[in-house]
Amino acid sequence: MTLDATDRALLRLVAEDATRSAAELGRALGLSQPAAWRRLRRLEASGVIRARRLDIDPQAAGFGVTVFLGVKLAAKGRASLEDFERAAAAIPEVQTIEHILGLYDYRLRVVARDIPDFERLLRRRIMTLPGAGAVEANVLLSEERRPGPL
Repeated sequence: MTLDATDRALLRLVAEDATRSAAELGRALGLSQPAAWRRLRRLEASGVIRARRLDIDPQAAGFGVTVFLGVKLAAKGRASLEDFERAAAAIPEVQTIEHILGLYDYRLRVVARDIPDFERLLRRRIMTLPGAGAVEANVLLSEERRPGPL
């Protein structure tokens, strides 16, 4: 699907606030409500917009620590990758699972209430994941979100 300038502008607006109505989006873009609605539906149907989600502040929800984990698998193979991913996805504190190329096989974004809570999670859940080998932890100090490529 080819995106035009209006599609990209629409995506930027929806990325800022997915709760905006088609009428609001249309006004911001100089489109009618039906035209904005049709563009949104086309972007959803084509898979450009995969989902609209809530953006929950982890700290406000009681999760004051965010840690990025580099995980190197002890054994590699298709089955071990799938087992690791499935087991990691079952841990509610694991927000993202990224299969990466480099020193580690996976990068996980994990939230915890505090450092002792993270340590318990690391020892009891992360280190017992199928195939988990070496793990490196990097604690997030601050985060600046930048708009995507659109």
